[in-house]
Amino acid sequence: MDRQNCFHCGLDIVKAEEIIFDDKEFCCNGCKTVYEIFSLNDMTCYYDFEKSPGATPQDINGKYDFLDNESIVSKLLEFQEDSTEIISLNIPHIHCSSCIWILENLQRLQKGISTSQVNFPEKKVRVTYNPEIVSLKTIVYLLSSIGYEPYISLENYETGSNNVDRSLTYKLGVAFFCFGNIMLLSFPEYFEVKEYWLDQYRGFFRWLIFILSLPSFFYSASGYYVSAYKSIKAKMLNIDIPIALGIVVMFIRSTVDIVMDYGSGFFDSLTGLIFFMLLGKMFQIKTYSFLSFERDFKSYFPIAITRINATSEESVPVYDIQKGDRLLIRNQELIPVDGILISEKAEIDYSFVTGEAIPITKKSGNKIFAGGKQIGKVIEMEVLHSVSQSYLTQLWSNDVFQKNVEQKHKTITDRISRYFTPILLLIAFAGFGYWIFIDVNTAFNVFTAVLIVACPCALALTAPFTTGNILRILGKKKFYLKNALVIEQLAKVDTIVFDKTGTITTNKKSNISYEGKALSEENLLIIKNVLRASNHPLSRMLYDFLPEMKKVKITDFQEITGKGILAQIEENIIRIGSYDFIFQNSTLPFSAPSPLERVGERTSVHVKINEVYYGKYVFNNQYREGLAELFQNLNVNYQIKVLSGDNEGERDTLEMLLPKGTELIFNQKPEQKLEFIKKLQDEGKNVMMVGDGLNDAGALAQSNVGISISENVNVFSPACDAILDANEFQKLSYFLKLSKKAITTIKMSFTLSLLYNVVGLSFAVTGNLLPLVAAIIMPLSTITIVSFVTLMSNYFASRK
Repeated sequence: MDRQNCFHCGLDIVKAEEIIFDDKEFCCNGCKTVYEIFSLNDMTCYYDFEKSPGATPQDINGKYDFLDNESIVSKLLEFQEDSTEIISLNIPHIHCSSCIWILENLQRLQKGISTSQVNFPEKKVRVTYNPEIVSLKTIVYLLSSIGYEPYISLENYETGSNNVDRSLTYKLGVAFFCFGNIMLLSFPEYFEVKEYWLDQYRGFFRWLIFILSLPSFFYSASGYYVSAYKSIKAKMLNIDIPIALGIVVMFIRSTVDIVMDYGSGFFDSLTGLIFFMLLGKMFQIKTYSFLSFERDFKSYFPIAITRINATSEESVPVYDIQKGDRLLIRNQELIPVDGILISEKAEIDYSFVTGEAIPITKKSGNKIFAGGKQIGKVIEMEVLHSVSQSYLTQLWSNDVFQKNVEQKHKTITDRISRYFTPILLLIAFAGFGYWIFIDVNTAFNVFTAVLIVACPCALALTAPFTTGNILRILGKKKFYLKNALVIEQLAKVDTIVFDKTGTITTNKKSNISYEGKALSEENLLIIKNVLRASNHPLSRMLYDFLPEMKKVKITDFQEITGKGILAQIEENIIRIGSYDFIFQNSTLPFSAPSPLERVGERTSVHVKINEVYYGKYVFNNQYREGLAELFQNLNVNYQIKVLSGDNEGERDTLEMLLPKGTELIFNQKPEQKLEFIKKLQDEGKNVMMVGDGLNDAGALAQSNVGISISENVNVFSPACDAILDANEFQKLSYFLKLSKKAITTIKMSFTLSLLYNVVGLSFAVTGNLLPLVAAIIMPLSTITIVSFVTLMSNYFASRK
């Protein structure tokens, strides 16, 4: 019977049963319907990325009716607000670029879906949608109708268990069984024993060896054939093509040997080859999962949160929070966990999660989600469940906040990988063509050994393993990078800009004095409670400096970035902040400092209650330990600049501390800091900004690398590329040197990997390398490269 392939899914169709639509042939109405959906929405370029990429949609009528139950849906959702819900769905059929394209364009197929992001390695799609327009059930049915039925297991969501793919372990076990037994049965052949029983049973042993090789050839090596087939189908050449070709040629050659009674074939080498390659693959997967575990669970951000106890408030690391804890969230603080709002009202900005910067009003008893940012007065909440560190990492690593960076090493690796396979095939066939006229056995050995020994895997692993190990080392030293790209960016930096307050000065130590009218206990109570809601470094220092007072309710609270606080407690209006903020739009009172008196003034916070100016708190700033030594070290290789929102009161102190020629710029508003960074970049500088994450968010986002200093303050900005624990500030020079050494390590291992391939190929082409030895060497090359980059990065990290 004449057979054709379905235009949508590629399956064979019997001519008599084919369905023709739009001059294209389909195997069933399901595939035709999917094509119609794509045509109506002008999305037929789905078929341009890969030939017949789709799957036949299955009949799922009534299967997902349980999604009408709101309590079940709420368990599945990652995020749930009035007009925004987010869910991650497992899609087993994701396999190619067409899948990614269609799944990231779901908003064109269904109104109400705003974005959809594919995680290809995990075969998941993260969908953000408006529940007022489209339901989760509708989205699931839409995905099923286009051949991407999601796998939803309520048991997994309730227990948190995950299905572990053990197929590689089974394949390795089968390969080892076959390899071991074939080696055992091949011993008499190796020693060419001329015994009676061998002459009698040689044929039987050879056919037994052939039968034992079949599970290894068809099952254990199946991954290589599937990968090679998909690669050819997508008109790409990956490394699995020469491996699959080598295995198939070896099997055919060995089978011909047994059938024609030329010899015992190479089944021992073949099964050994498959076993050692699967062992290498297992090693790579285990190493990757180890690095990923280190990244997700040990590199905790140094974000602290204020926990309310019976008699006091304490700052604790975010991962120490337990269900039932009561938390205090100040203005601009990140909400690190899901919880219930206890305070009367709150304004929550979910722009980190949804991209929408419009604050959502919440009332007492409402659920609030991790990733939101509190705007306004201080609130209290009760924790529903402990923090998911990976969720915060996911927020931080969102592509929305990723800076546009040229990835040189990735580009080099991709280019080499692209040309590697065709060149390898050319060498293999050329070697075979040369040796076939000299020695047939050697010709087949050369062909197989060339295909197997050369491996771009080691080349491709160089950059990820080096950067992965450096990320882990830096994380242990309390310097947390957003991702591996930041290491490349750090290595390119030539100019460093430091913020002053809260960055080179410490929040913990400051000699504070009050100058002005005497403050009553009621005034101190008002000031203390207003400062309690603020996250500015000066507010935190002053709050800790003032005596303990009872807590009172704040009626209204506004924090104007770079200026100060305007708040109301009962009938009292309070202004706390800079001189200009306190006296804007008002006549100067007799007690206010004159402009002449303010020249050379130290850092100070002014206080005004009910339009009466009381005085100011003066801060004699305490600079961080090791600051002078750090700046001396940095000054050798970098241009250093210091920006400050304060006046010039501490210029003399800073000039004594900092190297000569360090540019000091004072009275800088947040927008002026951003413009300063932009100006440096326009001059061709690679700028690193080091700030406190609150007033410097714009400058951190604009810089090539933004580092936020964290000192028991939960001001988490996705604009920053790294978070540095304040106690490790003096090690900044060491971290920058280590990033440069990481790039050196990548270059060294690139050279080592290329050298391995050149030497391996030269031995294989000259017939001095058996296929079995090549199979052992191939995973060993990966192990060597991984060991080399790990040892080198650890060595550079251990040097002070």
